[in-house]
Amino acid sequence: MTFSTSLQRTVAPFRADQVGSLLRTDKIKQARLDLTNGILDAEQLRMIENEEIRRIVAKQEEIGLLSITDGEFRRAWWHFDFLERLDGVEGYDTEGGIQFHNTTTKAHGVKVTGKIDFTTHSHLEDYKFLHSVVSTGHTAKMTIPSPNMLLFRGQIQTDLYRDPEVLLHDLAEAYKKAIRAFYDAGCRYLQLDDTSWAAFFSEEAKAKLRSDGKDPDQMLADAAKLINQSVADRPADMTITMHICRGNFRSTWAASGGYDGAAETILDGLDLDGLFMEYDDERSGSFDALRFVKRPNLQIVLGLVTSKYGELENPDDIKRRIDAASKFVNLDQLCLSPQCGFASTEEGNLLTEEQQWDKLRHVIHIAQDVWK
Repeated sequence: MTFSTSLQRTVAPFRADQVGSLLRTDKIKQARLDLTNGILDAEQLRMIENEEIRRIVAKQEEIGLLSITDGEFRRAWWHFDFLERLDGVEGYDTEGGIQFHNTTTKAHGVKVTGKIDFTTHSHLEDYKFLHSVVSTGHTAKMTIPSPNMLLFRGQIQTDLYRDPEVLLHDLAEAYKKAIRAFYDAGCRYLQLDDTSWAAFFSEEAKAKLRSDGKDPDQMLADAAKLINQSVADRPADMTITMHICRGNFRSTWAASGGYDGAAETILDGLDLDGLFMEYDDERSGSFDALRFVKRPNLQIVLGLVTSKYGELENPDDIKRRIDAASKFVNLDQLCLSPQCGFASTEEGNLLTEEQQWDKLRHVIHIAQDVWK
């Protein structure tokens, strides 16, 4: 198979990239248990987190990644930990967890109880620490949930937001402030993680929304509007990407279906610099959706390597799929990554830490072959 020559990218997203979360180490898991049992206090936990983050940052750099994350080591959830620390939002214990294929998460949720805003946030300090330990020549990458996740997962328990337009406005303004705050802290690579789009991928999913009294077309338009308003004032030298996911918990998933029902909105309607798209199995649909990529500066990061199990994919199969995607999008606009993180929640997927590193090495080696 012959690919056209294409230089490695020196700005994010990179030819070999990653979604963000990494398997929590044994030390992190034990420290969190010790905090719960009163053996450690919050300051002692943070010291252990710092030590483990330094270690996994060095490991990411060692294997050749250019985008470096803290593995989301300080979080229990990929989304709730950030959302419940916004002004006007609280976390709470729900009656049941989120349903995945043959399993359910622990019970937790977020509720809006006041005016949504962003004044200060613990994740800013988390980013500053990451930034301080990433070596020159590498890029610290921050991951936060998309504002859409509060629309889809949050319970509105205030009269302030009887008008949905007011909710969209305040949420977008809060995210604008968050984006600026991360930028001021040194962040130049920010990723919004979003599972909400899967609600629009199939007619079956849209029919379920209608049966619940919702208008999927209006919801889709609102989701795009919220993203675009949130990122509208970002600095010119800040890269903002989005990871679109169908669920990732203990190596299972929550939704199926290709991108067709929302492809045009996502690929030609969002003012983002890159899209991380799951394409690791038949649940993800075909590359036909990529026909809606119209902007020559939009990077598509193909999630062709699964993070759900440890077996390595045949590299020739991955290269053939990249070749197939390049029929829709120029190879210069394509990158490669795992389809998701390795631990969207602290429980993590069902593979070992060494298998995780092997997966990331696999992505790097394949990308080096393709984009020489």
